[in-house]
Amino acid sequence: MPAQLTQSPNHAALADQLLPVVLEAARIQMRYFRVGTPVQAKADASPVTVADQESEAVILSALARITPGVPVVAEEAVAAGDSPDLRHRPTPQFFLVDPLDGTREFVADRPEFTINIALVSHGAPRFGLIYAPALDLLYATLGATHVVEARLSPASTARCFADLACVKITSRPPPPRGLVAVASRSHGSPSTDAFLGQYRIERRTSAGSSLKFCALAKGDADIYPRFGPTCEWDTAAGHAILQAAGGRVTTLDGADLTYGHSALRFLNPDFVAWGKAPLRPEF
Repeated sequence: MPAQLTQSPNHAALADQLLPVVLEAARIQMRYFRVGTPVQAKADASPVTVADQESEAVILSALARITPGVPVVAEEAVAAGDSPDLRHRPTPQFFLVDPLDGTREFVADRPEFTINIALVSHGAPRFGLIYAPALDLLYATLGATHVVEARLSPASTARCFADLACVKITSRPPPPRGLVAVASRSHGSPSTDAFLGQYRIERRTSAGSSLKFCALAKGDADIYPRFGPTCEWDTAAGHAILQAAGGRVTTLDGADLTYGHSALRFLNPDFVAWGKAPLRPEF
């Protein structure tokens, strides 16, 4: 039955309907992982593989069936010129899909790649699901302030979240001894170093894909600054998960990061993800 989306989505019902979809997409990706899959370069020089393209096709077909009429902004479709214009839509809701976030990790045979699906309403992420099939890790918002982590193999026959051993996760207050900072494995920059230099950092770690948001959401890290180009499909699902776990994602002026900027080709500004509220420098 198609999902009935409202301004406050039924997170649990949507997550249940998407679970078999991401498992199918994951099985496609795992068939290509670590087998020397050919890599092509898109117009922006970023890499793409058949694993990206085939898994996105599965997700788009499912969303058209589950939530007919709700626009979908998906990375590979946009790269191919199929980008919905959201400026004049009567609906304030749309999906953002990155079928394989962390393609660089994927082609380098590293397991830190994810499937990202987010529902955005009035510019804010309201639902998020992230699945890392090579790590057997699943994250999803089951309510506005309810995020779970579960172990899930791509070979699983689970049909709904009730079939999984889910653990609720929350972000943590900033530790007095200093922050754990997480940064991009593939996109470090002097700007990131300079920003983190303003804070008392106990330890830095790196990760690929949207798993950086999940590290904050589960209390393993406290701050994730990102300087440099990202797109809305890279961040929306992780943003939704972190937000429901108690954190925030802001631009450098402290405003919440927002979505649906089709006139900007869905590019994000520089941003900072916080385990809790934004902190003043020299914390």
